[in-house]
Amino acid sequence: MSLPRTTAAAGVALAGLALLATATSVTAQPPAPARFCEVYPDAPACAAGPADCATCHTSPPTLNAYGEDIADALLPGAERPLHEDEFMAGLADALAQVEGLDSDGDLVTNLEEIQAGTSPADAGSTPKPTACTDDLDDGWDLCGYDPGYAYKKVMLDFCGRSPTLLEREQFAAEDRPQAALHDALDACLDSEHWRGRGGRVWSLANAKIAPQQAVKSGVNPGPIPLADYDDDYAYFTWTQTGGRDARLVLTGQTFVTARMQGGATVYEEWDRTPAEDAALRGEDVAQMVEAPYRAGMLTHRWFLMSFTMFTGVPRTTAAQAYRAYLGHDIARLEGLEPVPDEPVDYDTKGVAAPDCAVCHSTLDPLTYPFSRYEGIGGGRARSYSYAPQRMEGFADVDGLGVVNTPEHGVLLGQTVSDLVEWAQVAANSRDFREATVGDYWALLLGEAPRATELSEYAELVDSFGDAHGYSVDAMLHDLIDTEAYGAP
Repeated sequence: MSLPRTTAAAGVALAGLALLATATSVTAQPPAPARFCEVYPDAPACAAGPADCATCHTSPPTLNAYGEDIADALLPGAERPLHEDEFMAGLADALAQVEGLDSDGDLVTNLEEIQAGTSPADAGSTPKPTACTDDLDDGWDLCGYDPGYAYKKVMLDFCGRSPTLLEREQFAAEDRPQAALHDALDACLDSEHWRGRGGRVWSLANAKIAPQQAVKSGVNPGPIPLADYDDDYAYFTWTQTGGRDARLVLTGQTFVTARMQGGATVYEEWDRTPAEDAALRGEDVAQMVEAPYRAGMLTHRWFLMSFTMFTGVPRTTAAQAYRAYLGHDIARLEGLEPVPDEPVDYDTKGVAAPDCAVCHSTLDPLTYPFSRYEGIGGGRARSYSYAPQRMEGFADVDGLGVVNTPEHGVLLGQTVSDLVEWAQVAANSRDFREATVGDYWALLLGEAPRATELSEYAELVDSFGDAHGYSVDAMLHDLIDTEAYGAP
């Protein structure tokens, strides 16, 4: 899922997912979303890139009603499973054949739904009337952007409270309501509700950090203290606030501590060697990766402890990084970009088997740069540290071939020499912009962008780079100006 290429339930980027994939009809075809958008380049679902998997699937590889109609129309006499070349050659014709059908039975043809940005597989998703009427006497403009509504929403979303009656009256009297709206946002961006410990930005990191109290060290430790995720929450919130470059979440080489002062959270950036940090804070919380090998939160102690653990080739670690920061969930066939001659089964896990290779030809090259970072233990390195010879410690368990696991890999079609470069490529990608903007869109609007909102969403994604300088604060100022945010 992604937010421009997204489903309301999921909300993460879907580059390279299969549009049609069943054992009895056709096999997974990573280029299919792009082919769909070649056929329908003006479709709202294609506003920000390849179409979403929900176009044809309930959950890959299960087809929805529209996907089943396409599968029936796709080279019906050909032997299954289809070769990718056959699939791609026949897809455009199959799409054309089902345009006049009503796959979901809502009395609207598939083509009309595609053009309107609604789902041809969901009877509850139908085009809205072209003319808007506002017959309700509720004080809101129901046919467009309403500054008063947006003001109330900004106060709730970013300050954590409704505006007082006096504040509402003052806003209604403003000659320049949009300027006043942005002044209110600036004030609320500095509130504890938004940027404080346990605030909305802090909580946005939950899915990325996956905290577990049982193994927490530091303040309020669990029964088996291994690492402290407080460092991760503080660092994430710091990178997302104060106008900072959000790419630091992947590329930064310092750390951040959060402390309370006068009822407000204060974030303090610091940089110490592992030895210095252990001497100051203790061995149970110290960050153990030396500065040249740090890659933001990807090399934090908690991340390595939680996902690499005792693993030699840390596929789970790479998959979490790909999902949390680039929006691609490989378990759902998202973000598949197969690398030629991969996977190589260095650790004798059977990943080269045909059914496994569909995902591992993307996942394993993503993983190799993570392989020199130790988790809880198992290799020949100090836990949570970087060690070039780490793989030698897994030969007894994973076979002698594991020592040949390379450190270089491939991310988003680009060769990277190590994890530091992996993080740089990731942070500068459109996928990162989509995932970051998507996080805040879902946080503030409660769901991923709807098809009719994808154009506004795509503009935010485009602007998040150069125009916003990767500042979340700057992006949010544009987000509250969208009709998706300000229309009741």
